[in-house]
Amino acid sequence: MRISLALLVLLLAAAWTGSHGISFRSLRAKCCSKEMFYHQKIQESRIVGYLETPSTCTHRAVFVKLLKGMVCVDPDKKWFQEYLRKQKNPNSTST
Repeated sequence: MRISLALLVLLLAAAWTGSHGISFRSLRAKCCSKEMFYHQKIQESRIVGYLETPSTCTHRAVFVKLLKGMVCVDPDKKWFQEYLRKQKNPNSTST
């Protein structure tokens, strides 16, 4: 009886942790479809991080992790390129 209870607890714990969203690690095999793209500029203060999709994906994209959730973004968008430049050189200002 103790073994079956321990097994049940382990299965419930695995199911619970698996249902709490996706991590950046699990995104490596994911791609963005055309319908998933967010087309508006995102305020830099809302961006927590980003991850490029694999080169095997049909659409070139970047997963942008926000304070609440995650969206797909076209990496060639001017605002995202500006964000990347600021991340690489935080002391620069745009003119």
